Amino acid sequence: MYRYDEFDSRLVMERVEQFRRQTQRRLNGELTEDQFRPLRLMNGLYLQLHAYMLRINVTYGVLSSRQ
Repeated sequence: MYRYDEFDSRLVMERVEQFRRQTQRRLNGELTEDQFRPLRLMNGLYLQLHAYMLRINVTYGVLSSRQ
């Protein structure tokens, strides 16, 4: 089974922070829905009829009972 190392963890945290900033810009009105669409779709955030739906990716299909 693949084990995350320091490089992997840093990369994931950088991507989380990048998407957090993009989302905040959308909420602040700095991005239109059309500008935000490709950013949210790349991150698994889909607009449904009345609300957003977030697709969760379980990395390498491994999830412990504690998680």
